[in-house]
Amino acid sequence: MQVKPDKKQIIIGNVKINSVVSLAPLAGITDFVLRQLIREYSHNCLLTTEMISSEALVQKADVNITATNEKEKPVAFQISGHKPALMAKAAKILEPKASIIDINMGCPINKIVKGHDGCDLMRNPMLAKDIVMAVKEAVNIPVTCKFRLGWSQDTKNFIEFAQIMQEAGAAAVTIHARTRSQLYSGEADWTSLSQLKGEIDIPYFANGDIISPQSAKQCLEITKADGIAIGRAAMGDISLIYRIEKYLNENVLLPEPDINLKLSMLKKHLDSQIAFRGEETGIKFFRKFYPSYIRGIRGGAEYRHKLVTEIQYNKIVDLLDEISLNAKS
Repeated sequence: MQVKPDKKQIIIGNVKINSVVSLAPLAGITDFVLRQLIREYSHNCLLTTEMISSEALVQKADVNITATNEKEKPVAFQISGHKPALMAKAAKILEPKASIIDINMGCPINKIVKGHDGCDLMRNPMLAKDIVMAVKEAVNIPVTCKFRLGWSQDTKNFIEFAQIMQEAGAAAVTIHARTRSQLYSGEADWTSLSQLKGEIDIPYFANGDIISPQSAKQCLEITKADGIAIGRAAMGDISLIYRIEKYLNENVLLPEPDINLKLSMLKKHLDSQIAFRGEETGIKFFRKFYPSYIRGIRGGAEYRHKLVTEIQYNKIVDLLDEISLNAKS
């Protein structure tokens, strides 16, 4: 039986996480750079990489997508696919870098599920079981998986699915409290997720609509989960996970970063992407992050348009300075 965590830690297999908070995987978002920035704030949370295609990895490793260092640990590398042997081979490649191997069974995007990967595995629990068993057999580190409440409102099978994953050898599961048919719309159904308590012996993380320390605490209370996973909300606030930990552990509610601090975070994030990928690629890669960092500011739509179309670093810095000055006026 899995060792149960106290309120400040979670035991996943033989890995102790001195936090109940994890960074959820987001394709094209939770890269090495973002994870490093979050680690500067939170020294204990479980970080998770962006989704890595098992087929692409086995055929030719992407240096950027598999980048890591010792400071990241504990870190879970997430792989996707539907072929047990190939998934096992990919996990073996990643094992020297990873604390945990996580298997994606929740991605709802059409091109993923049409290839029988991601959330499509929830419609084939026995194949999902074979994948977990194959990966567990291939590596000597814990194996976890992330999935949803089910394919649709009429086919919620997360309890049975979680039990099968435990039987296959998964050391923990993360569940996004929406169905595949919902994608990211509507509200996360934390109440349904609470039904999992007592149905499995391994820890489970709740995911979906956790955007603040207060909502993190509320999610834990409603879902009765052992931990929580933060996804999109961390895109424009690299301090969020740390602030959540501070609130859960010490009942200290740190203030949200103001616009000037967010702009400072933005610039550091941009500079780090440029250092990692080179100036041209780094600037283009970073475009997806601007909306999260400047959300809610006066004239935000116009600034977003200017930022996502600008390719010169010095002009981007000038725009950030302009935003800062306008925020003070």
